[in-house]
Amino acid sequence: MTRLFNDPNDFPEEARLGLVAAHRDKLMAVPGGVVRSTRSKPGSVAVVIGGGSGHYPTFAGLVGQGLAHGAVMGNLFCSPSAQQVYSVARAANNGGGVLLSFGNYAGDVLHFGEARERLIEEGIACEIVLVTDDVASAPLDEFDKRRGIAGDLTVFKAAAAAAEKGLSLSRVVEVAQEANRRTRSFGVAFAGCTLPGAPDALFHVPEEKMAIGLGIHGEPGIDEASIPTADGLAQMLVERLLEEVPEGVRIDGARVAPILNGLGTVKYEELFVIYRKVDELLQEAGIQVVEPDVGELVTSLDMAGVSLTLFWLDEKMEPLWTAATDAPGYRKGSVAPAQLLDPADVDLVEQKAIPRASKASRQLAHGVVEGLEVLSRTMEEHHELLGRIDAVAGDGDHGIGMQRGSRAALEASREALAQGAGAETVLQWAGQRWSDKAGGTSGAIWCVILKTLGEAFGDEKPLSAGRMAGGVDRARQRVMEFGKAERGDKTLIDVLLPFTEALSSEVEKGAALVAAWEVASRVANEAAEATAQLLPRVGRARPLAQKSLGTPDAGSVSLALITQALVPVLKKCETS
Repeated sequence: MTRLFNDPNDFPEEARLGLVAAHRDKLMAVPGGVVRSTRSKPGSVAVVIGGGSGHYPTFAGLVGQGLAHGAVMGNLFCSPSAQQVYSVARAANNGGGVLLSFGNYAGDVLHFGEARERLIEEGIACEIVLVTDDVASAPLDEFDKRRGIAGDLTVFKAAAAAAEKGLSLSRVVEVAQEANRRTRSFGVAFAGCTLPGAPDALFHVPEEKMAIGLGIHGEPGIDEASIPTADGLAQMLVERLLEEVPEGVRIDGARVAPILNGLGTVKYEELFVIYRKVDELLQEAGIQVVEPDVGELVTSLDMAGVSLTLFWLDEKMEPLWTAATDAPGYRKGSVAPAQLLDPADVDLVEQKAIPRASKASRQLAHGVVEGLEVLSRTMEEHHELLGRIDAVAGDGDHGIGMQRGSRAALEASREALAQGAGAETVLQWAGQRWSDKAGGTSGAIWCVILKTLGEAFGDEKPLSAGRMAGGVDRARQRVMEFGKAERGDKTLIDVLLPFTEALSSEVEKGAALVAAWEVASRVANEAAEATAQLLPRVGRARPLAQKSLGTPDAGSVSLALITQALVPVLKKCETS
């Protein structure tokens, strides 16, 4: 378990600041993550990587000369917010455009995609390359649906080396895509990891068994088997990866860069025992090994597990893999000394001022804060239940993410209210802070919901049933557009859609807001229970769909709980 921490909620941020303090010659802290503290060539492409914290040396430990220019750091196992991605990308930008690269997870895709659109709107060229190396997470004909695990390193390394050579953004993108196409990974786990302050691990593996096809966010494996000998495990890993050689590659005579990766608590000596056999098996297959890596490179806190990655090289990829790099968590060869960057030259994003609001909207803003207090309290009371539901087929972090996000949203709303903000501004601040602190898919979705409701409320007018119903419906539309989920996918949409339909229908019939909301919340509760009979078709739970049958969707349950909890607040607002 993770033993050393202060407030568990501060763990990722304190770890980030400690990392920077230990490596000021390489790293500089910026809002949302870190960037190089050394100067890069003006006009060159900036490679910005990122994802949730808890994977060191990925992601922040891979920032430095010859590797990434910046890393966005979300909360533990949660994707960073779009604002954080935007902030780090702005700070890392050298004038040649930005490549955003990260593992293929729903929350990351949403947040990085939104940040990319914002950067492009401001005239900064930006592209995205997803890492999809995990052979266990989807079949080859669904290569684009695979997760990104330890293959992150090969893609980041190749792209960054190409950027260091001065290649254009389009060429760096091509290099990253080809590196991803040539990378395959497969892993196993012997025990799950424990989040700081959590009473138990995110998942358990039976004694003398191992989970096959692990994720790196505490997701259970897709299967279980007895733990073999070290040589037996090496053979299993190599055989599985040799079953799927990238198109155009012949095994005999191929050149490969292997990465034997420890997930957190498998000792280096154990890894070396395994790698001894991996190397032997690769050579027996006629493969030439090039600069292998053995160690902790993409971890999952204290998870006990191992993964093997094979990066199939050619005359273009090999020089990029072997190029020198100097980052806190990954060094290779020797790089030329670089001048330290003046912090004054870094483009930092600042908080916007509070706009003027009417008396009616400021009064409504008090009700909004009361609603967020109830929402936060509800998540505090139910976060363990939500975590258990999510752990059945996911990574088990939904409860703590909702707890963390709602708490942060409440803090932000109080700050805005104290400065005289109206309802819209209070909700805008709350939504952004929720996204920043919680991250993940749920962080993105609740940011969209709160900000969209804020737009409907405005900073001038009092609350009305029509504006509430319209705001909820618009939030539903945006969430569906943003997340691409549909009815039946076993997501929050399976509750948000019927809730919205019921609320709009009751308001159109002339019902008062509270009466309409009560009807809609009952519909939401029924819809949440019904998700137990669905199979997930999107998100992290998709590879383990059958395991979730009989268990409701955690996001749907949390939304239903919130709609019910808000009824007393709405009654008070309606009365006042």
